[in-house]
Amino acid sequence: MAKPGSSSAAAAAAALLLLAVLSASSVRADTLLSAPLNVTIRELEVNSAVVTWEISEGDPVIGFAITQQKKDVRMLRFIQEVNTTTRSCALWDLDEDTEYIVHVQSISMGGSSPPSQPVLFRTPKESEKMASKSPDEVTMEEFGQAAQLRAGELIIIVVVLIMWAGVIVLFCRQYDIIKDNEPNNNKDKAKNSSECSTPEHPQGGLLRSNV
Repeated sequence: MAKPGSSSAAAAAAALLLLAVLSASSVRADTLLSAPLNVTIRELEVNSAVVTWEISEGDPVIGFAITQQKKDVRMLRFIQEVNTTTRSCALWDLDEDTEYIVHVQSISMGGSSPPSQPVLFRTPKESEKMASKSPDEVTMEEFGQAAQLRAGELIIIVVVLIMWAGVIVLFCRQYDIIKDNEPNNNKDKAKNSSECSTPEHPQGGLLRSNV
């Protein structure tokens, strides 16, 4: 027959065990997070993209974790950030024309949520991205390159005009010098021609010596 004292001790131990189980269940229920919802890929570029998501209302989220993986490749990239309320993250250094799989998890003080549903996307080719741009669409980088090109063209044009102006001025100076020297050259030619002519008799006869 069991002693009354031992029965009381067993009942107390069972009550403590039940209380511990209930407390653990309550703590787990308070810290359990739902997986992020509506995971979407936006601003898809050749080498970058932006992933966005939503969280369930009331989840005590303090950060996020993202796993990025090339399709059919085991290597993973892990991105984690805490003490933030952002619901988006930039994915960088991607390869063009490549398929990627992305999962998102929420982080709380008690741990991480289950991963979201996988999102599969493919980066475009460089040629496809350029072809998809409208003729009026100009990025800031292209605008800066165009501005630099125009500035270089203007500099070249100005230098060429200055050189042409110098050539014209030099030609005008040389022309003035040649023009100024023409009267003197004419006088010298007339003088030389008069000195070299044969002397004639005042009456039109040639001078002859008497033998």
